[in-house]
Amino acid sequence: MAPPDLHPLSLMAGGTVSASVPWTQMPYRDAPHYDAAKVIRQWDRLHVGQGMPPPAPGPLADGWAHYHSGEFERAANLGLRLGREGLVLANQATAIYATYLEPREATRQALFKQVAERAGAQIDEEPDDCQALFWQAYALGRYSQGISVARALAQGLGSKLKGALEHVIELQPQHAAAHVALAAFHAEVIDKVGALVGRMTYGVRAETAIELFERGLSLHPRSASALMEYARGLLMLEGEARTADATRLYERAASIDPVDARERLDVELARAGLSD
Repeated sequence: MAPPDLHPLSLMAGGTVSASVPWTQMPYRDAPHYDAAKVIRQWDRLHVGQGMPPPAPGPLADGWAHYHSGEFERAANLGLRLGREGLVLANQATAIYATYLEPREATRQALFKQVAERAGAQIDEEPDDCQALFWQAYALGRYSQGISVARALAQGLGSKLKGALEHVIELQPQHAAAHVALAAFHAEVIDKVGALVGRMTYGVRAETAIELFERGLSLHPRSASALMEYARGLLMLEGEARTADATRLYERAASIDPVDARERLDVELARAGLSD
């Protein structure tokens, strides 16, 4: 099994994202569809561990309905038009679209940079904004994978990412995705620079990665993306000796009944990983 690799501040408020480059549409017609009322009813399941209250009925709830239905460009543009209250929606929609659906490397990297810069501007004003910290870290992580983790570490992006995720967990200990993302960071660094250099230079440890993966899954056991990240992490940390365990994690991810478009994409990735 070869697990698949998940792939300017003028947009702080208002405007549209990548107006000159149309976004790729969600390819799966069987993905769940949402309206605003359904999003509000299912908010806790859709946003496990994020610590965000559901939106009031209105444009922001409509935007989240677009996001969970896989209409990522509509969601991101609406979020930007709403200004500060829509930035989490805009950043999440942009980052998830870039990770799963954008086929052009340069465009994908530009979108991750947009998210990191928008979130960074929020953090400058509100250093304890958990959502901004998480999406900055997420975008930096994906951007780093695009330019190579080693190059990103040399540019200091790794320390910034690690610090942001640790701050999220300090502020919001139930944030499942932050635990998984920080675990993946530990595993990636060890895989690229080795356990000794990783521990001495970046403070990463294999045992910490495993603990963080386990904690993240205990908080959100039905997260297909977390299951796949854990599988990838095991293979990076321990190699072929953990292939059977990684395969079982992929099988669990592939068996999940997706709750929204992003989970539908995750399930397809899990199936693809099992068929490789």
